[in-house]
Amino acid sequence: MSEYILKNEIKLIALDMDGTLLDSDNKVTEENRQAIRAAEEKGVRVVLSTGRTYATCSDYAKSLELSSYLVTVNGSEIYDERGKLIERNIVQTDFVKWMLDLSNQYGTDYWAVSCDQVYREDIPGDLFASEWLKFGFNTNDDKAREEIIQLLKENGQLEISNSSPTNIEVNALGINKAKAIEVVCNRLGINMSEVMAVGDSLNDIMMIKEAGLGIAMGNAQDIVKETADWTTSTNEESGVAKAIEKWILKL
Repeated sequence: MSEYILKNEIKLIALDMDGTLLDSDNKVTEENRQAIRAAEEKGVRVVLSTGRTYATCSDYAKSLELSSYLVTVNGSEIYDERGKLIERNIVQTDFVKWMLDLSNQYGTDYWAVSCDQVYREDIPGDLFASEWLKFGFNTNDDKAREEIIQLLKENGQLEISNSSPTNIEVNALGINKAKAIEVVCNRLGINMSEVMAVGDSLNDIMMIKEAGLGIAMGNAQDIVKETADWTTSTNEESGVAKAIEKWILKL
């Protein structure tokens, strides 16, 4: 934790959603809702930074009455306060085809995110008719997962993370939540040292590492906790609220 953060106020909170802001029922607890409202009333921006698409996270931002940017699909897309797309980063379709073949070879579940929708086991035959933002594998077979990760790393042109211990999420190389939050900060005149980032999975590690204050959830993967400056309670225990109360509201 930087000395800077001990002397200065956080100006932006970057929140992961699944496993972080949301409980196991995909709901925002009242405690989290109130803490976010209190932070915004104090002048702190709250930005949802998620692996989800705009379509599956924008309603949460509206319900929280956030008037801020949205970082979606692990940073592949960034939307401004008016819901206007300001940046989009595409995964080459050749790579999507290759990853689909890998999924079939190893017998994993998969999902693929185009600019228009999310496909789960029903991907269209003509992949080149769409532009792609992310590809995901899911399997309980640890050996298969490790072999796929190794092949993805050997490719050298893809960003590899996860949003749960059993899955693999793949974006275009260099695209992650930290890079997207930095874009948002530059537009708002905020330094990354003035950001508090909260998350639970590998797709949160870069923003937790590069933020002035990185917070891991109590239910986070071990490597995320090791990377973070501080660990809060679980998503079932309103860990986001507890982090905001401690570091923003100073309760």
